[in-house]
Amino acid sequence: QVQLVESGGGLVQAGGSLRLSCAASGRTFSSVAMGWFRQAPGKEREFVAGINWSGGNTYYADSVKGRFAISRDNAKNTCDLQMESLRPEDTAVYYCAARHQVIFTTATTERAWDYWGQGTQVTVSS
Repeated sequence: QVQLVESGGGLVQAGGSLRLSCAASGRTFSSVAMGWFRQAPGKEREFVAGINWSGGNTYYADSVKGRFAISRDNAKNTCDLQMESLRPEDTAVYYCAARHQVIFTTATTERAWDYWGQGTQVTVSS
């Protein structure tokens, strides 16, 4: 079992930056892949970024590529999402997710992920 708690959301102006953090509990953190999703009002939850168990492989949604960076620290049981050049369309509730993974594969659908945090609100004003 993995429990996830997000932090770092808030209100920022367009062009600004935010860093989200996901704190995980459970002894299996270093063996799970981590990811971030987001859900805007009236829209479905969408994939944002993913990282494998070691941190050696990352992948992103096209909409955030070049602006967001996912990272993890297995010693601290944390996974961060650094967000730069934020746009109003990045406004959403951001969710941390985890999945058991032996061989690296990308996973961009909700059902591929096993554990979820409660979400943190990010609002980007124009």
